[in-house]
Amino acid sequence: MSATPIIQLSETVFVAGQIQPGHMSDLAAQGFKHVICNRPDHEVPGQATMTEMAEAAQASDLSFTPYPIDASNFPGEDLGALTALFDSGERVLAYCRTGTRCANLWVASRKDIDRSEAIEVARGIGFDLSLALVWQG
Repeated sequence: MSATPIIQLSETVFVAGQIQPGHMSDLAAQGFKHVICNRPDHEVPGQATMTEMAEAAQASDLSFTPYPIDASNFPGEDLGALTALFDSGERVLAYCRTGTRCANLWVASRKDIDRSEAIEVARGIGFDLSLALVWQG
């Protein structure tokens, strides 16, 4: 996975830019259990679809959750379910175009007491948290 860096946000939550179906076996070998796609299909030409990604994940014994969002529908329909995945204790990788939407979702999913620390972590890495900070659910 040298082309797409994996960025650690917490002990078990990681984010990345666009990954490819061929990365799934590497992710499984690294101990990931769950992959979350925060990128809508056909955002850019040639991007792997969620169906292709889900099939590759299944072939590598990874769970896969499609959770496409953009600025118009942030934080999506079921932030509670996404929070449960982030808090499952298993290694989770969320991906989008750059990892920024994923980092914003992770920050938005944190409870008030943990949100300040999450903001500090994500900002320290260099993520723009505009979506999470404007939303402030």
